[in-house]
Amino acid sequence: MTVKSICINLLGISISKLSKKRMQLIGTVRKTWLSNRLFVAIFLLGMAVIVTLALSLSQGAVPLSLEEIWQALLHQGDPVKQTILWDLRMPRIAAAMLVGAGLGMSGALLQGMLRNSLADPFILGISAGAGLVAIAMIVLQVFVAWIPLAAWGGAIVTTGIVIFLGRSAGGISVEKLILGGVAVSSLFASIQSVLLLIAEDGQVQLALNWLVGSLNGRGWTQVQMAAPYMIVGLIAGCLLARSVNVLSLGDDLAVSLGISLTRSRLLIGAVATLLAAGAVSVAGLIGFVGLVVPHGVRMLVGTDNRLCLPFSAVAGAWLLTFADLLSRLGAVELPVGAITALLGSPMFIWLLYSGVKKV
Repeated sequence: MTVKSICINLLGISISKLSKKRMQLIGTVRKTWLSNRLFVAIFLLGMAVIVTLALSLSQGAVPLSLEEIWQALLHQGDPVKQTILWDLRMPRIAAAMLVGAGLGMSGALLQGMLRNSLADPFILGISAGAGLVAIAMIVLQVFVAWIPLAAWGGAIVTTGIVIFLGRSAGGISVEKLILGGVAVSSLFASIQSVLLLIAEDGQVQLALNWLVGSLNGRGWTQVQMAAPYMIVGLIAGCLLARSVNVLSLGDDLAVSLGISLTRSRLLIGAVATLLAAGAVSVAGLIGFVGLVVPHGVRMLVGTDNRLCLPFSAVAGAWLLTFADLLSRLGAVELPVGAITALLGSPMFIWLLYSGVKKV
């Protein structure tokens, strides 16, 4: 055996040992991550929420220091800064967290129920129904003050129509449900376009602000109006975690475990619609939160919906609060829906071309 062959064999043995050590290290890190992923997720989300809340309270057209924020919270110091904190920023942050939590959990519920990672709260036509009602009231100038409540009702009615279209001999068909949502959304979108064409300039601007989604001007009134049924929806969503887990395993296995597919899908769809419609009634049409948040949460805590659903609510609240903060940092305030679309579009494209379709 030559010196060259001996060196090659020794090098091969060394590389083999290094590869084994590397694989052992990767395995150890993976086991450590899996055993502590819940604590890591709680820490990361907790820190993100705290930092974002602090920045949201301090940043804006009038920056506030931590001392000024503390004084304003105690109703001390400059009355103007107290007004800025209590009447402008705090209700807006509360609205952002409420809307984000609703959209995040709604997306997680729908993705688990439909077993489709591209599903989001608007898959059942929620955006189309709410947008059509809001635009019709703006253009026709009827009951404008009741637009949030009317949009919520329009979303509920539209979802009922889509569920009716999704019926089949064996109950609710997922394929028909999705196709029905696409068909209804296309129909309503064309009607919206006609209404915008006949509207006046000022009405068009107001309608577009609603369609894009915005938290500008949201106060305690909107929060108090939406909070009761949104909180009920969030609690109900957490209680449905077991049903979502079973449905995500497949229809045959769910039936063998004694789960009624029709009843479970109707209940999960109703709660998801309640949450998304409540979010729409407060902030207008905000997309991509329900699509992106559940995927990020599943990367952190896994696919168990007992963890995924509540974490999706918290992560959605953080994401929309962060997007609202970004929308207020520039010289001109941007609609928060445009920020979420900017953040969510790359994620949607990645999901579309990655071939991942099953949750």
